[in-house]
This record gives sequence, structure tokens and C-alpha cells, in this order.
Amino acid sequence: MSPDFPEAWMRGPLENIDPLLAPVLYSFKQADEDISRHTEGLSSEEMWVRPHGFGSVGFHIRHIAGSVDRLTTYLQDRQLNSEQLVALDREMDPGASREDLLDELQRAFAHAERVIRSLERNVLAETRAVGRRRLPTTVIGLLVHIAEHTQRHVGQAISAAKLARAAKT
Repeated sequence: MSPDFPEAWMRGPLENIDPLLAPVLYSFKQADEDISRHTEGLSSEEMWVRPHGFGSVGFHIRHIAGSVDRLTTYLQDRQLNSEQLVALDREMDPGASREDLLDELQRAFAHAERVIRSLERNVLAETRAVGRRRLPTTVIGLLVHIAEHTQRHVGQAISAAKLARAAKT
């Protein structure tokens, strides 16, 4: 990234958001920009190629969108619905275009942003339950995990995109 275009977190405070909640939103913005840039020009076939058996670019994008949606559900102190469980089972199914995947990602980020913006600082230590086993965490724990898990898969998507490009040369 050029010095004229710093990373999202270096662009100043976000309006109308508690600074303790802002890092998750910076993570979304950075993820959207990085994935868009690194997948530009990839065909639908390239989005789903599994170089060396690793996860495809398409899988990682779909997984980011799905995991953000699922973790946001837990953030709201709810459990997953049947549609979310079906979507989880289909994350590796190939076929969606780059544009469709990016739209899915942006919708997940927009929904999560609305939920995060509605949070008050005083709820950060509240407990939440995750998964079928209802494992304990807190609101702040979920927020940190949403951000770090998103970035982990962004890195994997970028690597998969680079490998997909290299495979065609």
C-alpha cells in the first residue's frame, strides 16, 4: 500500500463509534479493500481453484462472510438458525463469481457493522455463548475474534489468489 493510501486504521477515528469498537470496523474495511485488490481480474474458475489442495479464494471469501454473520449472531446473544447452518456446510461449494462473493462479503460486513455500532461500552464484559456447546466468551472476546479471524482468512485468500495466478503461467 502506498504512503498516500494508509491502512484503514491509520485514516483517523470513525464517526459515531466508540473507539473500543472501531478496530473491528477497521478490520472489515481493510479486508474489503485487500480482497478486492488481490482478486481483481480473477476468473470464476480461478476463484475456485485449490492450489496444492489449499482452500480456494472463493472459499476464504465465503468463509469470512459466513463467520462474520455467525459470530455476529452470537454477539447478539442468539444461536444460529437453519439457514446459517446450511450456508456453513456449503462454504466450499464452487461456482459463485468474484462479484457475487464480494457482494456477499460486503453484505455480511454491513450487517455486522450495524450490530456493532449499536453496542454500548458497558456491554463489553457481558457473557455470550458460542456454538452448539454454548462455549463461554464475552462481547469483547467475540469482537476481537471477529477481527482477527477475518484478517487470518484475508491473508489466506490473498495467498490463494497469488497461487491461482501463478498456476496459469
